[in-house]
Amino acid sequence: MDPTSGPIAATEQPLARAQAEVAELLSDLIRIDTTNTGDTATGRGERAAAEWVAGKLGEVGIDGEIHESERGRASLVARVEGADPSRPALLIHGHLDVVPADPAEWSVHPFSGEERDGYIWGRGAVDMKDMDAMTLALVRDWARTGIKPPRDVVLAFLADEEAGGKLGARWLVDEHPDLVGDCSEAISEVGGFSITVRDDLRLYLVQTAEKGLAWMRLTAGGKPGHGSFVHDDNAVTRLCQAVARIGNHRFPTVLTPPMRAFLDAVSDAYGIEIDADDPEHALARLGSISRMIGAALRNTANPTMLTAGYKANVVPGTATATVDGRFLHGQQEVFERELAALIGEGVQRDWIVHDQAVETTFDGPLVEQMVSALKAEDGGARPVPFTMSGGTDAKSFERLSIRCFGFSPLRLPPDLDFAALFHGIDERVPVESLRFGVRVLDRFLRAC
Repeated sequence: MDPTSGPIAATEQPLARAQAEVAELLSDLIRIDTTNTGDTATGRGERAAAEWVAGKLGEVGIDGEIHESERGRASLVARVEGADPSRPALLIHGHLDVVPADPAEWSVHPFSGEERDGYIWGRGAVDMKDMDAMTLALVRDWARTGIKPPRDVVLAFLADEEAGGKLGARWLVDEHPDLVGDCSEAISEVGGFSITVRDDLRLYLVQTAEKGLAWMRLTAGGKPGHGSFVHDDNAVTRLCQAVARIGNHRFPTVLTPPMRAFLDAVSDAYGIEIDADDPEHALARLGSISRMIGAALRNTANPTMLTAGYKANVVPGTATATVDGRFLHGQQEVFERELAALIGEGVQRDWIVHDQAVETTFDGPLVEQMVSALKAEDGGARPVPFTMSGGTDAKSFERLSIRCFGFSPLRLPPDLDFAALFHGIDERVPVESLRFGVRVLDRFLRAC
C-alpha cells in the first residue's frame, strides 16, 4: 500500500502529504485552460481556476475571497494566520493565467496535465502553476497538522499576468489595496531555480530585479494608391525601415548591481575571468539559461507583429507594427531616447503596456532565510541574485512599497533546457523538483 495514501499516520514524515499531492494539484490546475489572449472576449478559465483554488483551500478550512475586475477575470486572495499577526505579513503571489498553446505542436496535449517520465507536462507547468501548486500543497499540509507560520501569509492567485496584470494584480492594488497593504515582502515566480556547475555545486538564481515593460505600437502613414504606380510616400516602406532599425540594433551593455553580483558568482564558481565589456562570452558556460541571463545585461526591443494593407495591388495609407521593449532599472529615460532615434520621423509610437522596472537588494533577514532553506535541502546550493529579462506581477505590488523577490525553488536536472520551457512547446517540470520546492518553502516560511 502507498504510505502516502489515506489518512495521515502518526508516524508519517513531515510534509509527506504535501509532497505526495503537489504533482496531482499541478496536473489538476493545468487541466483548467486559463489561456489569456490579452482580450477578455477570447480568454478563458480564470474564474474556474480561482474557484478551484478556493475549493482546495476551503477543504482545509482556509477562506478565500474571489474578486473580479471584469466578468470572468478572477483573482483569489486568502490569508493564513500567523503566530504573531502584529508583524507585517508576507505575500505569496502567483498568476493563474497562461499564454496560448497549439496542441498540434506538442508531444502531449498542453492542457492534459499528463505525468510522464517523471515530469508534469502542460501549459503553465513552469509559468507558473508549479508555484501555485507548491504553495497550495504546503498551506494545506499546515492546516491539516496545525502549523502556523511566524507571521500572517497572504496568498494571491491572480488573473491577467500574461497581459501585463492590468485586470489582475494592478486592479487588486488599485481597488483593494487593503487586502495586501500590510505585507512588507513578497515572493513569486522565476527565481530559486538551480544551474548545475558540477556535482557538488549548484547556483540558485534568486530574482531581485526585473526589467521594465515598454510594449508599443508603431504607426506609419503614407499616400495610398494603386500598387502599379511609383510611390515615394509608402507607409509600409517607412514602417519597415523603422522596424528594421529597431530589430537590428544592439543596445549597449549595462551592468546593474544584481547582475554584477551574479557575474561575480559565475566567475568564482567556474574559475574564469569575465570581461565586463563582453560578459555574454562567459555566460555561454551556463548553457541555454544564458539567453535569459544575457537579455538582462542590456535594454532590448524586438519587433513582434506587423499589419498593413488589404489587397495586393493597393498601397495602404497606414501600416502598424508591435514592438516588445524592455528596459533595465534606472535606464528608462536612456532607453526611450535611443528608441526615439531608431524610430525616426514619420512614425508614431503609442504605448500598449508601459510599466516600471523593479529592483531590490540581496540582503536582510528574508534573504538569509532563503539561503538557509536552500542550503538545508541542497548542500551544494549557492544562492545568487539576478535580474530577470521578463516581467511579473511584482511591478504592481512594488507600488505598495512591498519588497519583491522571485523565489519559486526548484532543483533542476543539469540537462533540462529550463529557459526554453517558458512560453515554449512541451513545457514541463520534474515531479522531484516540485517536492524539493515544497520542502524549501516550508523551511523558509516557517523561519520568516
